Amino acid sequence: GFADKFDRKRFLLFFYAGFIVGTALCALAPNYPALLFARIVTGVFGGVIGSIVLAIATDLFPLQMRGRVMGVVQTAFSASQVLGVPAGIYLANLWNWHVAFLALILIASPVGLVIVLFMRPVSGHLLLKQESSPWAHLIDTIVVPKHLLAFATTTLLVTGGYMIMPFGSVYTVNNLGIPLAELPTVYFASGLFTIVTGPLVGRASDAFGKFNTFIFGCALSIVMVLIYTHLGHVSLFVVVAVSVLMFVGIFSRMIPSQALMSAIPEPAKRGSFNAINASMQQMAGGVASVVAGMVVVQAADGSLEHFDWLGYVIVATTLLSLWLMYFIQRAVAQVAH
Repeated sequence: GFADKFDRKRFLLFFYAGFIVGTALCALAPNYPALLFARIVTGVFGGVIGSIVLAIATDLFPLQMRGRVMGVVQTAFSASQVLGVPAGIYLANLWNWHVAFLALILIASPVGLVIVLFMRPVSGHLLLKQESSPWAHLIDTIVVPKHLLAFATTTLLVTGGYMIMPFGSVYTVNNLGIPLAELPTVYFASGLFTIVTGPLVGRASDAFGKFNTFIFGCALSIVMVLIYTHLGHVSLFVVVAVSVLMFVGIFSRMIPSQALMSAIPEPAKRGSFNAINASMQQMAGGVASVVAGMVVVQAADGSLEHFDWLGYVIVATTLLSLWLMYFIQRAVAQVAH
C-alpha cells in the first residue's frame, strides 16, 4: 500500500539498508534460533528490493526495450543465486559460515553508496492521482481483474522452480552420481551461462516478440525438466549441459513474462503491483517447497524417490501458465492500441 507513496529511490534505500542490517545480524548469530530470526529480518527487507527494482525499470524504460532490461535484471537475480551457492560453500569451507554473510555486507555497502550518490530520484508517479489511504491503494491494486490474472500466472511460473531447487544438491550427488566436491562446479558453470544467456533472451524477446519467446521457453523447459528428473548416473558434462539448457528454458519464460506483465499496471500502481507480485512469488515458492517435500522420499542409500513426479507437476503448471499468458498478451496488446 505504501509502495507508490514515495520516491522509488528513497524507498529502495530504506529497504536496502534494512537488508544490510539483517545480513549483519546473520553474520553475528551465535545459534540457530538467532540465525532464523536474522533471516526473517533480512527477508522482510530483502524480499521487497526486487519488486522496487522492477518498478524502477518499468518507470524508466518503454515497453519495446523492457525485454533486454528485464534480461539484465533477471540475469542479476539468477546469477546471484547460482553463483552464490559455490561462493558461500567455498567461504564456509575456507573459514566458517559467518564469513559468507560478512562478504555480503562488504559487497552490499559500496553498492548502497553508489545508489545514494549516483542514482537520480524516480518520482514521476507521485504526480499522478492516487488513493489517499495506503490500504485503499492496496485493495484497488488487488481487485483489478488483469492484475489477478498476472498474479495467478506468476504463482504458476515460480511453482516449478521452487519444487526442484531445494533438492538440487541432494539429487545431483545421490541420484546423478556427481561427487560432492564437484557440486560447486555444476553451479558455477550454470551460473556463468546464465550471465551470457539472460541478456540474449531479453534481446530476443524484444526482437521476436515477448509472447513468442515465452512459448519457446515453455517448450524447452518442458523437455529439459522431463530429461532432468529422469536422469540416472551420468557424467559431469551431461549434468552441466542439461542444467544449462534447463536454465535457458526458465529464462526464456521469466524474462518475457516480466516484460509483458510490466505493461499491465498503470504508472500510479506499479510499485504496489510489483510488491504484491513478489509476495505471490515468495508464497508460491514456500508452498511448492512444502508440497515437494511431501512428495519426495529419501531412500536408505540417500537417493531421492518420486523426484520424477515433480517433473510432471512442473509440466502441468508450465502449460497452465502458457494458457494464462495468452490472455495477458491480449490485454497488453489492447492497452498498446
